[in-house]
Amino acid sequence: MGSTGSIGQQTLDVVRQHPDRFEVTLITANNSASLLASQAREFGVKHAVICNKDKYADLKGALEGSGTEVHAGIGAACDLVTLPEVDIVVASMVGFSGLRPTLAAIGAGKTIALANKETLVAAGSIVMREARRQGVSILPVDSEHSAIFQCLLGACGNPIRRIHLTASGGPFRTWPREQIEVAGKDLALKHPNWNMGAKITIDSATMMNKGFEVIEAKWLFDVAPERIHVVVHPESVIHSMVEFDDGAVIAQLGCPDMREPIQLALSFPERLSLNNKKLDFSALSGMTFYDPDLDKFPCLQLAFDAIGRGGNIPCALNAANEAAVAAYLQDRIGFYDIAAVAQDVLSRTEFVAEPTLDDIYATNETAFHHALSKIW
Repeated sequence: MGSTGSIGQQTLDVVRQHPDRFEVTLITANNSASLLASQAREFGVKHAVICNKDKYADLKGALEGSGTEVHAGIGAACDLVTLPEVDIVVASMVGFSGLRPTLAAIGAGKTIALANKETLVAAGSIVMREARRQGVSILPVDSEHSAIFQCLLGACGNPIRRIHLTASGGPFRTWPREQIEVAGKDLALKHPNWNMGAKITIDSATMMNKGFEVIEAKWLFDVAPERIHVVVHPESVIHSMVEFDDGAVIAQLGCPDMREPIQLALSFPERLSLNNKKLDFSALSGMTFYDPDLDKFPCLQLAFDAIGRGGNIPCALNAANEAAVAAYLQDRIGFYDIAAVAQDVLSRTEFVAEPTLDDIYATNETAFHHALSKIW
């Protein structure tokens, strides 16, 4: 789900390297009909869904005679992920839109390779409860959460003291606040280590992405937020660490390449060969670590505050951020306006301690519109 985005394309590259192990049944995209059609033809997929119904005719024409069935709308994606021939669903749609099809896949008992962190940010309690009820495995694709998952394999059931969630610091790590304040999107989109889509790259620049990863880690690993420590590690060699009561720390290392955690999620517990750059310790000049600067990156604190309050508040934060980042990418607001919009929306959100799915959808819609009113 989301095959034309950065994670989707890298997932297909993993499949491309192991055609004897994986078969692609279904791919989806929101707008990129041409790329979706090209992917469908290359991998011989049975079903392709364009979620933007206005693009249906384009996709239908591009796949004429290919043998791929063409569908439109998010409802079609939700229906098709339940097909019996689907074993694992890579959830890599951007933003809140990933929640509904992910829940549909969980309801059908499919293994989830989760790259869409907003699903757990918005509705973590609901998603994890449903996964437990269905006996579904949720395997993390985010490099940090995959690292934590791998470290915990060596825990042998021992309780953990802390999770150390690493962050690159983004493009503005060393910049003074005054310079960051006037930075436009072209500078914010220049991530030093990772090749990602525009939205997640801006989230990395504001460190909202790291805040969302704190929330995601809380749900994936059942760890209280106060036991999750964010540490800035500019080299992006250590993807995250787990600390135990005796002081021992287990870390997972590797080059910054998302295909590694993607492949592990697809083939777990087996590790397959991968045509990628391997870590060369002799070439490392050093590894550095810093505490994040919450004055320069207030979005990280907003995320900690949101999960501290709990309920529907993280959902509201996610909706406000989606609206604000879209506005920033359109040059309608400044960099620090993203945090200001989110703060304003949270102050106006009606708290629901134990939200239902209907509450989550209502919160998302209300918070998004509150954010738009603040932007306009």
